[in-house]
Parts: sequence; C-alpha cells; structure tokens
Amino acid sequence: MSCPYDPKSDGAKMDFQDAMSYGDYLCADQLLSIQKLRSDAHDELLFIIQHQTSELWMKLVLHELSSARVALKSGNLSGMSKMLARVSRIFEQLNNQWDVLRTMTPADYTQFRDALGPSSGFQSHQYRMIEFVLGNRNANMLKPHEHVPAVKAELEKEMNIPSFYDEVVRHLFQTLDGNTDAMPDPQLATPHEARDEIQNRWQIVYEDIDTHWALYELAEKLMDIEDYFRRWRFNHVTTVERVIGFKRGTGGTSGVAYLRRMLSVELFPELWNVRGAL
Repeated sequence: MSCPYDPKSDGAKMDFQDAMSYGDYLCADQLLSIQKLRSDAHDELLFIIQHQTSELWMKLVLHELSSARVALKSGNLSGMSKMLARVSRIFEQLNNQWDVLRTMTPADYTQFRDALGPSSGFQSHQYRMIEFVLGNRNANMLKPHEHVPAVKAELEKEMNIPSFYDEVVRHLFQTLDGNTDAMPDPQLATPHEARDEIQNRWQIVYEDIDTHWALYELAEKLMDIEDYFRRWRFNHVTTVERVIGFKRGTGGTSGVAYLRRMLSVELFPELWNVRGAL
C-alpha cells in the first residue's frame, strides 16, 4: 500500500513555529473573524461576505486609479494603461459576484433585513470615492459620511483636485494642441458635464486613429471601465428588484427607483457623444 504524499519530501516547509505562514501574511485570523452576524438567518453570512469582498475589490480599484493618475501626470502611459486594464477586470469580478447574491430569495432576505437598521451600500465611502476620482462629484453625497470626519475630509480633498478624467483631458489637449490654453476648467465639485471643446478633440482622435493611436487606446480603456461600471450598477438594480421589489431601501433611498436614476449617469460623456458624431 502506497504512503500518503508528504509535501516535505519535495522541499515544502512544514514547520512555521518561527516563520511567516500563509495565514500570518494575510492576517487570515482577523479577516475571518470580522463577519459579525446580527441574526440567526442562514443567508446573512452570504450578504456580509458579498459586501465585504466588494469593499476589498473597491480598495484595489482606488489603489489602481490613484496610481494611474500619478502615472499619467508623470508620462508613464504604459504603466497607466496596465492599471486601467486591471480596473476593468476588477469591475468584471464585482459584476460576477451579483450572480452569487442572486441565489438569495426574498424570503431569505426578510429573515435578517431588519437587523441591518439604516445601513446601506449607498453609504459606502469607497464607492463614493471611486465616483469622485472618475469625475462624478456631488457635494450632497458627502452628508452620509459626516459622522466619520476623516472619511469626509478625504472625500472633500478629492473633490478639490482634478479628477482622473480631468487629467486625461489635460493630456488630450496637450498632445493635440501642444498646450492646454483651450482646455475648459476642470469641473471640481460638480458632476462632469460634456463640453464641446473636449468632444471635438476626441473626434479628431477617432477620425484618425492611426495617427493618434495612443490617445485612441486610452479612450477605449476609459470606455471599458465605464462599460463595466454601468453593468455593475445595472446588476445592482436587477438584484435589488429581484430580492425586495420596489420597497424603500434600508438607508432611506427609494430603492430601485434611486438605483435606476443612477444608471443614467455618464462618467465620460464626450466619449459617448462622439460616437454619434462620427
């Protein structure tokens, strides 16, 4: 009879008494201990893990977008491109998570919904920061974060600097015009609205992609991100409607009606509009 395989025979380290283990590196004990159930409902653990993992992925999105903005400003376009591609893949991962949550039925959710109190994904400061970094800025959305001054301060700080898209637009004008004299002022504390000057320059790019390939590639990377981001919002809407119908959200929003309104938001409107102008 053959003996069970022993990884040690292939050189695997098996004693971690005085060395860093996998669990040590990932702080697995802490990570697996933060799922605090507030009911006896079977599906509450699914609900918590779904949202906690979403927050982890959003943390990585912000890490990538922040680094991409620095890379763009320093001229590291290849590094920026890789980071933007990763952001799209992260949003794809976030989209796939909804398939798991949709296995929870209305009957399952009602067993623990009251335990959530007024908490809601609407209050996620990382989601808000992603919107702010990409250019969808609304000072009213600071209010849900006033109870955590440090978070509110970080969001306010972001609102007072050019968004990632503003930096892309600066790069667009600098590349095509040789300067930024005709560039509209960044829309710092308001949602980005389409500007003809910006759309006209994207049109130059799309009408001669061979000459302006780097700008064209950057534009399509942005479209990838917004495409996946819109799908994420749409999956959110359909999942909520499937589970609670048109009930008011736990955080006090109108629920599905509010989420549907968010579907109309465009992060990079000039890139969408230019398609109809070609």
